[in-house]
Amino acid sequence: MHNHLSDIAGLAVGHAQDERLASGVTAIVFNKPAVASVSVLGGAPGGRDTGLLEPEMTVETVDAILLSGGSAFGLDAAGGAQSALAAAGRGFAVGPVRVPIVPQAIIFDLLNGGDKNWGARPPYWDLGRRATEHALAGHDASLGSVGAGLGATTANLKGGIGAASAETRSGLRVAALMVVNAIGTATMGDSPHFWAAPYERNGEFGGLGWPASLATDALKLRIKGHAAEPATTIGIVVTDAALTKPQAKRLAIMAQDGLARAIRPAHAPMDGDTIFAAATGAKPLGDPMLNLTELGMLAGDCLACAIARGVYEAKALPFAAALPDWKSRFGV
Repeated sequence: MHNHLSDIAGLAVGHAQDERLASGVTAIVFNKPAVASVSVLGGAPGGRDTGLLEPEMTVETVDAILLSGGSAFGLDAAGGAQSALAAAGRGFAVGPVRVPIVPQAIIFDLLNGGDKNWGARPPYWDLGRRATEHALAGHDASLGSVGAGLGATTANLKGGIGAASAETRSGLRVAALMVVNAIGTATMGDSPHFWAAPYERNGEFGGLGWPASLATDALKLRIKGHAAEPATTIGIVVTDAALTKPQAKRLAIMAQDGLARAIRPAHAPMDGDTIFAAATGAKPLGDPMLNLTELGMLAGDCLACAIARGVYEAKALPFAAALPDWKSRFGV
């Protein structure tokens, strides 16, 4: 186990970013179509083709999931991903035509200091194609300020991409990849301690654990800008179990619990908190009630851990007044 999405066989992650823009795209591409669903709990989500992931909708599987910066402008990225996948012969067959299925979620990173004067054509279509081509070429395990996490921020620290994985007692695996761009904080007040501390296993985000006591102001409201500024944390949990689409929906819902454990506040009116869940189907689920319950519990744990890692591994943007990253802020 590498504590990454790569612990689930049959997929690859690719990143593409533009440092001057301070934004990017991350593609999760499956070797073969994966059963998928989604849970959206933020009050201001941005997504593409998320409706088809509801259990009652016809299409069962997806070719890839896209996570992107750029707010609504970033939704162009899925078109670029579809272009790359179509060139690779992927897609839902409709007669002689193949249509790649690429649901997407976006974060709001338009106020992070990067140059967003892109002229008549936002760059996200090209970034989406590049990220997908990189995933098709091989897995990229980079974390922190890469891909969709390049321009991510939280209320007090730079955000980024984090990952984590776990295994059930019966040998099923689940892993999470998160883009942390929260309206709130992943840390307790002004301290270096993460809300997700109980879910850390091998010092992957500093090994500090809980503080000896909680500061008196740790529970006060801390948000970026003001409550009307958009923000969101998005990501994916993947299992190697064989799930139905309704079971994937339940996995996504349970995984959202990890977001609430790792960020304060979560699921706010201007958040777009969106979690995809996908199943590669490599192993039988077994007892559907017991094993799906354990998978969902561990998915939440992985998601919380991935959020803390995304902040821990991030690097500050090179712009005036940019938020500090965790390691420079706390001397590590």
